[in-house]
Amino acid sequence: MPQPRMMLVVTGDDFGYCPRRNQGIVDCFQAGGISNVSLLVNASAAKEAADLAKRHNIPIGLHANLSEGIPVCQSLQQDSTLVNQRGFFHGKMGFRQALERGQLSMKQVELELRAQVRLFRELTGHLPHHMDGHQHVHVLPEVREVFAQVLSDLKIPYTRVPVEPGLHTCPALPAHLQRFYAQVEKDALDSIPVFTRYGIRWPDVYLGLTTMGQNMSIPNLQRALSHALATGPSGTTSCSASGSSQPVVTAELMVHPGYPSHPQEGGCGEGPDDFSQSADREHELSVLTDPSLLALYSREGVQLCAFKDI
Repeated sequence: MPQPRMMLVVTGDDFGYCPRRNQGIVDCFQAGGISNVSLLVNASAAKEAADLAKRHNIPIGLHANLSEGIPVCQSLQQDSTLVNQRGFFHGKMGFRQALERGQLSMKQVELELRAQVRLFRELTGHLPHHMDGHQHVHVLPEVREVFAQVLSDLKIPYTRVPVEPGLHTCPALPAHLQRFYAQVEKDALDSIPVFTRYGIRWPDVYLGLTTMGQNMSIPNLQRALSHALATGPSGTTSCSASGSSQPVVTAELMVHPGYPSHPQEGGCGEGPDDFSQSADREHELSVLTDPSLLALYSREGVQLCAFKDI
């Protein structure tokens, strides 16, 4: 095989969310559409997901969750700053609003992150090789410092830094998503010095915000890959092709394949959300396993891999 230009980790997020998600992710992995998964340990089908990863030898990391469902740490399930009156996390925007108001205890954030790593280890038999944040909570102010400390203490080497080249020129995103993603990007950029200080690594390039759900298409993925290749290596990973000194771009593509969740089946304690029940998940699955996308990877010199390979 010719020397790759890019080593690409294609991560299926939200593994464990429900049996239908799990099946879609496994099917996608077996068809060569993804090369890695990120597990929600507080989700309803997390044990099944961990068992599937073992059975099919799927590289697996932790999708740390502070925004959806019920905490793993029992002492935080009632009367903690991380949950509302019903005992659920505050939600994607609710978590951010509570953080802005100074209402969240970072000690409780640390307790929950450590509890999720412990449960991950119980389910899989090993520590995660990478750890990111559900709904990008890991790059938020204050949280990022606690998150980095936990990764450093536990020697979890890799995370995700959601700064996507070409984000601001993507024509497909509606205004509300542009605003949210711009804030995610700002938070991610502010996280870089924190993660660097703790010795945590991440791929050169992140992709996935511009190609979620119905925005995923082979032309859009080709556009994203072109932006990534043009960006080039950043030096946070030290990947080079075997037998060559020429640097190779390392990248992570965040994806959400699966089959639509059945109503009332799945989620992290509150049932499945709208995105999970929509056709978007199966649409991503069909694009990611399209033979023409796999041919595009081959033409562009893109080799799929896991975090341990970069």
